[in-house]
Amino acid sequence: MITTSRPVIPLANPDTQAFWDGCLREELLLQRCSVCGAYRHPPSPICPKCLSDKFAWERASGYGTVYTFVIVRRALARGWEGMVPYVAAVVELDEGVKFLTDIVNVAPEAVTIGMRVEVTFAELDGTTKLPLFQPRSAEAQR
Repeated sequence: MITTSRPVIPLANPDTQAFWDGCLREELLLQRCSVCGAYRHPPSPICPKCLSDKFAWERASGYGTVYTFVIVRRALARGWEGMVPYVAAVVELDEGVKFLTDIVNVAPEAVTIGMRVEVTFAELDGTTKLPLFQPRSAEAQR
């Protein structure tokens, strides 16, 4: 786990509380529709595929692939200056959903589309952990 300082702390709502509770336990949870079986993220009360309101929370593998990314080299808002440069990315999880996140523990220039990554959690304020992704270890890829 890493620690990070961010100017904004995510706030849970009734639709996302279970997700953030899982992150606090260092578990990446996804909603899965009980009718059609589709995974979804971000959390929502209704399945975008079949419109069912029936779902369960399931632990995701935590593995994925960098789908696209950008290296942010200049803070665009006050408070973010200490974070640049950083990699903002869309990771396609092995479960098929796309996840907006940061890629950490790697030089920004080393990130590539198609890179295999795994979840890690950053401590924010003692009550919230943020899921971020890092390059998958060589041993885990075997």
